[in-house]
Amino acid sequence: MYILYNAKDRRLRIMSPKAIFGEYFKAKRIERGLTLREFCKRFGLDPGNISKLERGLLPPPTSREKLEAYASFLGLKKGTDDWLEFFDRAAACRGELPKDLLEDSEVVKNLPLIFRTIRGKKVTTKLLSELIEKIRRT
Repeated sequence: MYILYNAKDRRLRIMSPKAIFGEYFKAKRIERGLTLREFCKRFGLDPGNISKLERGLLPPPTSREKLEAYASFLGLKKGTDDWLEFFDRAAACRGELPKDLLEDSEVVKNLPLIFRTIRGKKVTTKLLSELIEKIRRT
């Protein structure tokens, strides 16, 4: 299971690894008012593959270019919370940390502390919310 923080509504959600990216992809497509077939036809995509992606049967692409293309097809604007969440979910689904975080030496230096804190106690929604707020304030 994965625990994700949604910056928009400031809530934590527990999700299965398979659903973490595909569910978000599908929700954004539906927000645009497009059926799977309409979406794929408009952007020249294979409906079978996109359906598998949305259901978590295919992992998110590893190619930054492909992810950026999908994000733009979904109407996500570069640098917005939705854009970042899209890429964060793709990384989490692949068992990775987002690349922009790994490029920040201060963040990387503090990751072991965050991991130890989370492992040291039973992880509750309240604990994670408090941790997120502490990180945000630093």
